[in-house]
Amino acid sequence: MKVEEIPAFVQDVIDAGCDICAIGHEGYVIGDADLSEAEYKVARPQLARIKRVYGDRDPLLPEIVAYLRALGRYIEIGNSRVH
Repeated sequence: MKVEEIPAFVQDVIDAGCDICAIGHEGYVIGDADLSEAEYKVARPQLARIKRVYGDRDPLLPEIVAYLRALGRYIEIGNSRVH
């Protein structure tokens, strides 16, 4: 994955019906666990496609986190507030 693909990656995850947010400044989560069984059946192939298209995202972890925080999609560690 390239830095310029981060916005498309985030939007693809959202379009798959999953929440995505940064956790503090260290990482991010894709909220597929919150989906009902029926919703997950729909999202699962889309998430598999996202994984194939974008590949390894680990090298861009800080950039993905920064992008999510800039969008207001983050949870502070030690705080239950979701932004």
